[in-house]
Amino acid sequence: MNVLTTCKVKSSIKEHFETQFPDVHFNWQESIGEATPYLHEADVLITYGEDLAADDIEKAKRLSWIMVISAGLDKMPFDQIEKQNITVTNARGIHAIPMAEYVIAMILQVSRQAKTLIEKERSHDWDRSVKMTEITGGVMLIVGTGAIGQEVARLAKAFQMKTIGVSQSGSAKDHFDECYPNESLYDVLGEADYVVGILPATDETHHYFDGKAFRAMKDSAIFVNIGRGQTVNEADIIDALQDGMIDHAVLDVFEEEPLSSDSSLWDIDNCTVTPHLSGISRHYQPRAFDIFETNLRPYLKNGELIENVIDPNRGY
Repeated sequence: MNVLTTCKVKSSIKEHFETQFPDVHFNWQESIGEATPYLHEADVLITYGEDLAADDIEKAKRLSWIMVISAGLDKMPFDQIEKQNITVTNARGIHAIPMAEYVIAMILQVSRQAKTLIEKERSHDWDRSVKMTEITGGVMLIVGTGAIGQEVARLAKAFQMKTIGVSQSGSAKDHFDECYPNESLYDVLGEADYVVGILPATDETHHYFDGKAFRAMKDSAIFVNIGRGQTVNEADIIDALQDGMIDHAVLDVFEEEPLSSDSSLWDIDNCTVTPHLSGISRHYQPRAFDIFETNLRPYLKNGELIENVIDPNRGY
């Protein structure tokens, strides 16, 4: 079996797999450009999922499994993948810890006025009039109740928050006090002090958060988006921030990335912009390859994949 990568992999991970699976040939390439000459002989492909085009898949005549060491799959050429009957798995779940920590850190950053304090420190301004608030006892609404959403809710419970989840199914999930389907979003938006978006990019979630949603939120609400940028109408959130519909937005993802240097989001005082890094952690690759190994062992025995198999029709 030939396993081909299109991304840089840690040396310790390479050594582990070559030792544990001596009968598998691992071809460690660091980009799709480097990997292209070997696509025709690959049985398994490991990728971050943003570098593959339909013609790459078409060249991979032997390919039967793609392991995406990321959770987002919105740039995958699923039509061609399905045409060639290739199974896709991803690293869903590995982002839960860093992304949940990011949400709490950013909410605390806003409520404890971290930006203002840093500015005053730099200007040597001893100003004890900076107004701070507490997050304990608030209400957090999380749209997207998968592994990341559940971890965010778990941490929110440390601050004695009421946690409300909204998802496609509305089914009950761990660490949530209440869960509702998407159709009930507007029944609960106005209750939340903190609204966290953790949605994938699909046709159904495009501009899920728009002017109507922001108008339905409290004017004191903090909105955090760590899902996909396409789930937020950026023109609408700019208006919402400038018009005081919500208190603050923390945005880690955007409709077009990198965010243009002339976007007004950079300069809006009540907006925090970060460059799509909420899931970054030194534990990222080891966790992703743990999932790959969990699947590789049964796959070598009987061709079975048991964890994080993707439905190509849903894209997640």
